[in-house]
Amino acid sequence: MTQAGTFHIQAAGYEEGLTGLRSVREAVFVHEQGVPLALEWDELDPASHHVIARDDAGHAIGTGRLTPTRAIGRMAVLPQWRGRGVGEALLAALVGQARTLGWPEVTLHAQATAIGFYARAGFLPVGGRFQEAGIEHQGMRLLIGALNLVDSRAAAVAATWGVVAGARRRLDLYSRDLDPGLLDQPEIVDAIRRAAAGGECAIRILLQEPEAPQHSLAPLIALGQRLPSAIAFRAVEEQVDRSYPSAFIVNDRGGHFFRPLGHRWEGETRLDGPGRARHLQGVFDPFWERARPCSEYRALGI
Repeated sequence: MTQAGTFHIQAAGYEEGLTGLRSVREAVFVHEQGVPLALEWDELDPASHHVIARDDAGHAIGTGRLTPTRAIGRMAVLPQWRGRGVGEALLAALVGQARTLGWPEVTLHAQATAIGFYARAGFLPVGGRFQEAGIEHQGMRLLIGALNLVDSRAAAVAATWGVVAGARRRLDLYSRDLDPGLLDQPEIVDAIRRAAAGGECAIRILLQEPEAPQHSLAPLIALGQRLPSAIAFRAVEEQVDRSYPSAFIVNDRGGHFFRPLGHRWEGETRLDGPGRARHLQGVFDPFWERARPCSEYRALGI
C-alpha cells in the first residue's frame, strides 16, 4: 500500500474489492458516461489485477485494472477527487505491477479526452481512433523500462507532451525551426507555458533556422515574449553546429525524445532514462554556449 496525500492506493482481488469497484465504476461509467451496465462488467474482471484508491475513511474513490491481456483499463475516479493526483497514482501502481510481473509492455484504450493524461505517463498512441461503448477512444502503448519508438506525428506530439510535463527545473529543446505541426500544437504550447509559469523551470530553445518560425508567427515566440525570464531562445551560427542533423527535447528528470533526423517525426522516447538524458544535455550545452541570443524575438520594451 502506498500513501499519497489524503488517499491511498490498494491492490485488491476481484471478489474482495467488488463492492468498492462497483461503487466507483458504475458511478463513473454507467451513470455519468452512459455506458450500458452489461458492457461495464466482463469476463476479464475476475482474472484481472485490480487497484482501488481509498480516502482516509476507507471509501473507494478510484479504480483501475490490469488484465491478463496485459492491458490497463477501467480507470475511473469519482468527480470530486479529480485533479488531485488520484488517477496518476492509480496508473503508476498498475504500471509498477506490470513491471513486477516482468511484462515488457502494457497497452490501453484511452478515451480521446484522456490522451494527454496517458501521454504524460509515457504512453504513445498506436493506430487510429475508434468507438467503444459509444465513446471515441485511442489505443496507446508503453514499453516498460525501455525506449519507446515514435513513428507518427501523433506519437511525436504525445512524446513531447510527456517530456515537457515531466520537467521541473530544466527543459532543453533543440529544433531546426520550431517544428510546425509539433511545437505549435495547443497542448504542447500549453504544457510549456505551465512549465515556465511556475518560475522554477528554465527553458532553453536552440534553433538552426530562427527566421522561419518568426515569419510564421510561431506561438512559442509569443509565449517567450510573455515569459522572458523563463524561456530563452538562441540560434546556432557555426557551420559545424548547423550541420547537426538531429532534434531533441530533454528534461531534468530523465525524460527525452530524440529524433535522428530533425525534419522527421520518427525517433525514440523515454521518461525515465537519466543516462541518455545526461548525454543529450551534454550535447546541448556546448551548442548553447556557442550560439547567439535571438534578440529579434524580443518584444518591444523587453
